[in-house]
Amino acid sequence: MVAAQYEKSGRERILEAARALFDSHGFHQTSVAELATVAQVSVGQIYRLFKSKEDVIEAIVHDDADHWCRDMAGIRTRLDAGDLTVDQTFEQLFLHTIDEKEEALAFDILAESFRNPAVGDMVGAMCQRFRSFIRYFARAANDRLSGEALDAAEEVILACLFGLGHRSVSRPTLSADRATKRSAQMIVTALRGMQ
Repeated sequence: MVAAQYEKSGRERILEAARALFDSHGFHQTSVAELATVAQVSVGQIYRLFKSKEDVIEAIVHDDADHWCRDMAGIRTRLDAGDLTVDQTFEQLFLHTIDEKEEALAFDILAESFRNPAVGDMVGAMCQRFRSFIRYFARAANDRLSGEALDAAEEVILACLFGLGHRSVSRPTLSADRATKRSAQMIVTALRGMQ
């Protein structure tokens, strides 16, 4: 039991250190030895828990997807209970994206997904998990959406999530709160107008 707890805490330390290092230095510029030092584990322990640095990225993506899906399920539950309007649902969804603090890490993961098919598959699978929630929220705004219109709505919303998650690069003029409120209004208005 103690060994299992040590391994879990080691894994958590490795992922936390990897997030910080990959975010500040980049994936390829971070060595396994540097990761071990910051995580306060041995290089051997990293390789006992992960086959490679790519596996560390995959674990980060998987953990983030699980966290995001739990959050989206919570938003859906609140929508279904009447605690959120459709506009507020999209505000919450967009605010979650804008509040992401590890933009550089996200860019590095996206770049790695183009170079590394395993990471690309993981990012694709993560997006696939999000799509069911996005479709649900789109249909909450307009229950007549189906077929190609629903597919297009899903693509636009997913693009908004990616874009809003990386908006600091464009030097935005709106605060995060204003951007999420206005973006949600635009998306919901567009969804309601679709046939």
